Amino acid sequence: MTPTISIVIPVYNRESYLSTTIESVLNQTRKDFELIIWDDGSTDSSLNIANHYAQEDKRIKVIAAQHTGPTLALKGAFSTTTGTYVGWVDSDDILAPTALEETAIVLDNNPICGMVYTDYLVINENNKVLGKGKRCQIPYSKDRLLVDFMTFHFRLMRKEVFLQAGGIDSESGFVQDYDLCLRLSEITQINHLQRPLYYYRHHPGCISSQKRVELIYNSQQAIAKALERRKMSSEYEIEVEIVGHYYLKKKIKS
Repeated sequence: MTPTISIVIPVYNRESYLSTTIESVLNQTRKDFELIIWDDGSTDSSLNIANHYAQEDKRIKVIAAQHTGPTLALKGAFSTTTGTYVGWVDSDDILAPTALEETAIVLDNNPICGMVYTDYLVINENNKVLGKGKRCQIPYSKDRLLVDFMTFHFRLMRKEVFLQAGGIDSESGFVQDYDLCLRLSEITQINHLQRPLYYYRHHPGCISSQKRVELIYNSQQAIAKALERRKMSSEYEIEVEIVGHYYLKKKIKS
């Protein structure tokens, strides 16, 4: 039987968090889903962890791939999905138990809605909640999306609309999600479910910490492309200001 929902988890060396992430998907109140775990050539025990869960639950499919980076891994994972609705969970984050049920209902009841996104909470490496995410507190606007990425996590999309928008762009760098949301906003209705149904983990090893400058410039490129598509580039251009914050931190004595 074809599942209604396909969830993908692209993984690269996330052995510390992967089990928690997988279990958060398996513990969903809505059960008619498949889980695609795409291992991007991990060198730690991530693949073994994924395979362990796949042996326990037939809804899980694990793909062991060569290392190509996060963008191509995500693109590859989505290419294997079979559900009517698709979404993804980062391999260090957590999905709230009712996330699939509540977001799928929005799509079920709104045929012209192509994507629904939720509020999220920020957690640290020890699962401590640090507060509500700042992005999801910005009201949704197709125009404001050009400068504020409010359609953050969790997102569930109609697969036909995802494909119509062009799916994951191989050239989007570290902002695959932002680039995709910009394109989706241009072709479909997007709804905001104001419920915190996703736990976004902030830790020293996350991409947003390690690749901050690349993220900023990749976002600039995504916005510039959106201006071209929207025929706004003759009137507007995107400028970027990178602000540094400095603080003293006590050394840890060995």
